[in-house]
Amino acid sequence: MEESTTIWIEKYRPRRLSDMVGQKDIVSRLHSYLQTGTLPHLLFTGSAGIGKTTAAVALAREFYGDTWQMNFRELNASDERGIDVVRNQIKQFARTTALGGASFKILFLDEADALTPDAQAALRRTMENYAQNCRFILSCNYSSKIIDPIQSRCAIYRFRPLDSDSIAEEIRRIASAEKISVSPDAIDAMIYIAQGDMRKAINALQGAALLADEISGEMVYAITSNARPDEITALIDVVLAGDFDRAEGVLHELLAERGIAPNELLNQCYRALVAASIDRSLKVELISHLGEADFRLSEGATSDIQMEALLARCVLSARMHGAVPPGR
Repeated sequence: MEESTTIWIEKYRPRRLSDMVGQKDIVSRLHSYLQTGTLPHLLFTGSAGIGKTTAAVALAREFYGDTWQMNFRELNASDERGIDVVRNQIKQFARTTALGGASFKILFLDEADALTPDAQAALRRTMENYAQNCRFILSCNYSSKIIDPIQSRCAIYRFRPLDSDSIAEEIRRIASAEKISVSPDAIDAMIYIAQGDMRKAINALQGAALLADEISGEMVYAITSNARPDEITALIDVVLAGDFDRAEGVLHELLAERGIAPNELLNQCYRALVAASIDRSLKVELISHLGEADFRLSEGATSDIQMEALLARCVLSARMHGAVPPGR
């Protein structure tokens, strides 16, 4: 690997819309704005790491050319959620005239769903009052958290998680540029961990590349503190067998010895259960137990107690559906 202190997600971020990975329909529609020279307010919605910020920055680069940094500003709403960020930073930028002969500026507000309702109401008024000077591109994970008056003033673009082939292709491209070797099982591991999130895949690649120039799947799971899919399957199998003692041992190894975060383990178990071929009513019960544990952890409950309680509930459900524990 070539020595570099650059973060790869920035180093390899596409500079043009045509260079973006995936989201072909959205890219095509955004290109039409470049051709006409007009732009409405936009709302980009979708999960993290799938190109929302990249699309906004690339659009600004192509709109303004060399003057894009003078006419484009990016703010993260999660840093300052209250109404002051609208009254001060956003309003101050929106009210000034565009530079370099441009007819309007662009303000990109990332994680706009983190704004309070009052702040969103103030933002709506700002969008109306300064529409001649400034266009707004809002980005959010959940469009349901954006108030209706803002949504009605925006063209909404729903970004989809990236497919496995797109992520694999980008990993190979970066690996080639950085002169590192990535095994097929390492690529599979990054795809599994990323779940359509390109940022997560590239961060995993860079983290593993800091350790060695030849990257294996085992290394990827270790550096990201994720369990291998076969380990999750093994945990579910002993739960379905109604064997609490063995399941407790597997759980302890993953959480205490491997250092896997409880919420990440819940997510991996959920994905495995959804794909599992088991009795439908049992699957529903187990997923319900996972949801309850996830909620309790999000409320600040003790993780060790909640994970043990989850294991106990799942084993009892398995026994109720006919699992026979060892020694019975």
